[in-house]
Amino acid sequence: MSTKHEKILQYIESLPVGDKISVRQIAKEMQVSEGTAYRAIKEAENRRLVSSIERVGTIRIEKKKKENIERLTFAEIVNIIDGQVLGGKSGLHKTLTKFVIGAMKLDDMMRYTDAGSLLIVGNRTQAHEYALKTGAAVLITGGFDTTDSNKALADELDLPIISTSYDTFTVATMINRAIYDQLIKKDILLIEDVYVPMEDTAVLRNSDTIADFHKQNRRTTHGAFPVLTHQNKLVGMITSKDVIGKEESEPIDKVMTKSPIAASMKTSVASAGHRMIWEGIDLLPVIDEDGLLKGVISRQDVLKAIQLAQRQPQHGETIDDLVKNEMRVMGEEDIAVEFTVTPQMTNQFGAISYGAFTILLSEVGAFALKRRKRGEAVVENMNIYFIKPVQMESVLTVRPRILDMSRKFVKMDFEVFSGANLVGKAMMTFQLLER
Repeated sequence: MSTKHEKILQYIESLPVGDKISVRQIAKEMQVSEGTAYRAIKEAENRRLVSSIERVGTIRIEKKKKENIERLTFAEIVNIIDGQVLGGKSGLHKTLTKFVIGAMKLDDMMRYTDAGSLLIVGNRTQAHEYALKTGAAVLITGGFDTTDSNKALADELDLPIISTSYDTFTVATMINRAIYDQLIKKDILLIEDVYVPMEDTAVLRNSDTIADFHKQNRRTTHGAFPVLTHQNKLVGMITSKDVIGKEESEPIDKVMTKSPIAASMKTSVASAGHRMIWEGIDLLPVIDEDGLLKGVISRQDVLKAIQLAQRQPQHGETIDDLVKNEMRVMGEEDIAVEFTVTPQMTNQFGAISYGAFTILLSEVGAFALKRRKRGEAVVENMNIYFIKPVQMESVLTVRPRILDMSRKFVKMDFEVFSGANLVGKAMMTFQLLER
């Protein structure tokens, strides 16, 4: 059964791209309160189904696939640069293919401008007109206006003319930053990217018995199942361990784990994996905000996804990426890692930030474990001693040493040198992710 919230989202998704949407219209159409309609529209915005623009309203935009997330719609551009739409509002839902900065003669500029482009230019009204005629939208910097005939042309061609008070350099920087942020998001795997959907998930009902568990177990060979009400609400999890020595006629809800740990679609795969290892869970149910089951994710799915993600080319540069880029491994048996402190990794005093230092040690530890063929690991706890401040552009040498290793845990000791000086020490415990 779908909730009102889900029905509204499905309705929004079914609307043609470019349609305007309002709280009042949704409330009337779906016969819900304005509060419910508002919450659904906000969720649709988070899912990138719609975009809300000041002085224009909320419009349905193209939902871009994950691999094309770096392509923006004109509506998103308006929000990024705090723009004002002068004409062509009905084309805001379109996705642009490239940016052209108009810093050349008119004829030369037009050689680079084609359909689907966004021409970023100042108060050159003839350039605005030519760009629209070639099928490109226009972004006017410096807060300038354009002619009424250009606005009418933009409306006729469904191509937006946007004005912003920022200069061209600032606008280009802001758009680049937005694309970069989205590329970083693209690299973060979420549960929604890898989960097994509800229709492919074997489940049991809270009215079932242990005999039904055995029947499902023989049919699927699975050792754990989500337990649902007949409205598909998650109420428990049951595993092979729970049914040992129990009578076939015993109700499932007497032996299941009630209020089980669950994830949402937007939980990252890495954090789900950590939780599953920490709690000793092999199967994690995935639910929506109303507690209805959407699917499941297994420990094997999580490990496969993490390993696959590590083999993909990374585009967005998070602080983790910056740290990894500066690491150089030396030695085969007793490994050491050389590392240069760049300006982006420093605090207000020009010394290496605690965050960058922590990431460095975690990465070196994980690398040392991979060298020992121990696979993936997550940090469980750490004690770090900052002995001396490390200035930017210092070259550090990190020496990891395994103190104790069991099937599930590894204790490691680290020494960090700058030249011959000991500048930091750490003790860390890693939890090994079972293969």
